[in-house]
Amino acid sequence: MKLLFRMKDSSIFMKMMAVFLSVLLPLMMITWFINERGASSIQTEISRSTLNTASFYLDSLDKEVERIMQYLPNYVMDNDLMELAAIGTDMTDYERAQSITLIQKRLDLMKNSSPFIQEAKAYVPKIGRTLLSVKYETVIDEAEYAAMQHDGPFYDDPFVYWNDRLFLTMSYPTNTFKDPLYMVGIELSTRKIKEALQQITGSLSGESMLLNAGQGFLIGSSDKTELQDELKDFIAKKQAQGKQQGYERVRFGDGRYLTVFKYSDVWKSYSVTCIPESAVLGPIQTYKRWFLWACGLAVAAGAFFSYSLMKLMYRPLMRLIHGFKRVQKLELLPLSIDRRRDEFGYLYQAFNDTVHSLKTLIEQNYEQRIRSQRSELKRLQSQINPHFLYNCFFVLCRLIKSDKKEKAYQFCLYIGEYFQFITRNNEDIIPFELEIKHSRTYVEMQSVCYGDRIQVRFEVEPLPLQVPRLILQPIIENAYKHGFGGMAGRGDLRICSVRRTDRFTICVEDNGNSLDDDKLEQLRLRLAHAGDRIEETTGLINVHRRIQLHYGREYGLEVSRSSLGGLKVLIHLGME
Repeated sequence: MKLLFRMKDSSIFMKMMAVFLSVLLPLMMITWFINERGASSIQTEISRSTLNTASFYLDSLDKEVERIMQYLPNYVMDNDLMELAAIGTDMTDYERAQSITLIQKRLDLMKNSSPFIQEAKAYVPKIGRTLLSVKYETVIDEAEYAAMQHDGPFYDDPFVYWNDRLFLTMSYPTNTFKDPLYMVGIELSTRKIKEALQQITGSLSGESMLLNAGQGFLIGSSDKTELQDELKDFIAKKQAQGKQQGYERVRFGDGRYLTVFKYSDVWKSYSVTCIPESAVLGPIQTYKRWFLWACGLAVAAGAFFSYSLMKLMYRPLMRLIHGFKRVQKLELLPLSIDRRRDEFGYLYQAFNDTVHSLKTLIEQNYEQRIRSQRSELKRLQSQINPHFLYNCFFVLCRLIKSDKKEKAYQFCLYIGEYFQFITRNNEDIIPFELEIKHSRTYVEMQSVCYGDRIQVRFEVEPLPLQVPRLILQPIIENAYKHGFGGMAGRGDLRICSVRRTDRFTICVEDNGNSLDDDKLEQLRLRLAHAGDRIEETTGLINVHRRIQLHYGREYGLEVSRSSLGGLKVLIHLGME
């Protein structure tokens, strides 16, 4: 009895040693191996499991290809593609470029519709171009285009294997022996297919491959060419016998392998997986006669060990874990210490000291940090209003000097409407609808100055959101000032929005010609390090910093090259 009380206050090491010795000493007397029947049963179960796994991943590949083949005719019957292929040389440069841009967007949509699609293409012989999803300036590869064409107008196998690349193609029209007007091709990602095949074997160091005897292509999960050659002969025999699935123990070279095969009607191919027998059975063959004797003792020893472990470690650990979970919920409650001498007693005391320190730090720093963030937000917002006021009066003076009284009068009304909003609402956070109205007012003001030279498309969804003040108008102002300021030709400005589950994105892009790659990279770096500096900022950096202060570091501005040729700014807002 006294010994038990001493064990209660002893170290965890002594307790664990006592438990392990009481479990291991009986096990050391057992000398019996697992029988052959158990090994065969395990091998059979692993064979069935591997076959089920192979069937699962092959069915996944089948469904993915069937889905691609189902939607491929929809992309082939694209009206813009038909028009470009029929009268592409008779179009103006602008019409042809606009048509190609629309087709590229659909090709990009097709490419992103499946992880197994590496590239989506449209071969248009009329204009000598191969349209890709991302690249604009392309020429048609005659060798590739010839390889993509099937032998006749009617074909059962849409796959084309060329230069170690796998394609799905469909031409238009498909019911004639004449040369097609155009062709849509999808290049499948062999890397993704290999990754799917690697999932079949998992960690068993096996080999999986997809073999098409008709097309003659082979996609394997590794580069073991000798094993792949033997697997080809194995599948040729099974195909001659008319077998479509099964598993066997086969000897390849110096080793024995568990080989699983299954035929796919979609791919017109066999999926073959072989796993070394040593990886399947492992040490089971060495200790087969010990298994039966050890089972009975292992059940009793496991029960005793589990109960002892729960008493000695599990309950105290769970108590400590529950304490940490309460801290994560800001419930800073100490733990009662019922262990004085072992390691858990020290852990409980350290936990309580940490809780006390956290309480003190929160009380000292919480309000101070909130006030600091509020002060920075106020400072950033205050920089925009004087800047905008300066621009308004500058434009008004220019209109008056040019004797355009009607436009000056209209511009004064816009200024009045704008500053009426400013004086009536001093809140830092405003409804998103007011921000849209505010930005539209600015666009109308600029239309007075530029007339019809700047074409604006304003398509923003007015969601019921609360956003920081003046986050859209400075971006539009930047486009007018830097994008269109030095342009002699027509300007295009697009403002649209995209709504997702966790965020709301506004896109502002222009066709300005003053933005080079160096300026774009400098702007990206300034946005990336906007939170690391406290100096005065204006324009895009100002808006980016205020959005991050309100929503978090993962939101803000993102800049890139616009498809129009100028700057593209994405404003990422949180969905509150």
